[in-house]
Amino acid sequence: MADPFNLFLTENKRSIPMEPAANFLLSDLKKAQPISGWEDFWYEGKAFLKTASLAYAQRRKAFTTVILYNIIAMAIEKFVMTALMCEGKLPYNHTMKDLVEAMDEAFPGAMSDIREGLLHLDQYQEICDVDTFNIAGPAMEEIPLMLDLAGRLQDLVEQQLLAGKNEK
Repeated sequence: MADPFNLFLTENKRSIPMEPAANFLLSDLKKAQPISGWEDFWYEGKAFLKTASLAYAQRRKAFTTVILYNIIAMAIEKFVMTALMCEGKLPYNHTMKDLVEAMDEAFPGAMSDIREGLLHLDQYQEICDVDTFNIAGPAMEEIPLMLDLAGRLQDLVEQQLLAGKNEK
C-alpha cells in the first residue's frame, strides 16, 4: 500500500526531503540570547515594590491588604521576568508556583532561601479558573513579610543574576 503523504507529494509534484533532520551535534546548540525589554521589567518591579513599601509605611486607607498583596506580587513577577528574560527564558504561566519553577530551572539553587515564601503567596488568590475563583486578603501583619520577600528577590536578581549584564 502506498504512503498517502508520498502519494500526495507525487500528485502535487512537490519534493520534500524525508530524511531525519536531527543531524547536529549538541555543541552546535547556542546559549539562548537575552530577551529584549528585560530592563523595563526591572524598573517596573522596583517601582511596584517602592509603591507598596511607601503605601504600607504610610498606612494609606486606599491600599487594602489585597491591593498591597497584588502590588507586591507584581513586583515579584517583574523581578522574576527580569532574571528569566536575561537568560532568554520565560515561565509557562504566571502563578507564583510557575515563576518559582521557572527560576529553579534557570538558576538551580538560587531561590532556596525564598522559594517556600514565594510559593506561600499563591494561597491568597486563585484567579485562573472562573469556577474556583477565590481571593482571600492577607492580614496586615503579613505585609511586611511579603515586602521583605520581594526585597530579597530584588537583591538576588540584582546581585547574582544581573551582575554580568551590567558589566557588559
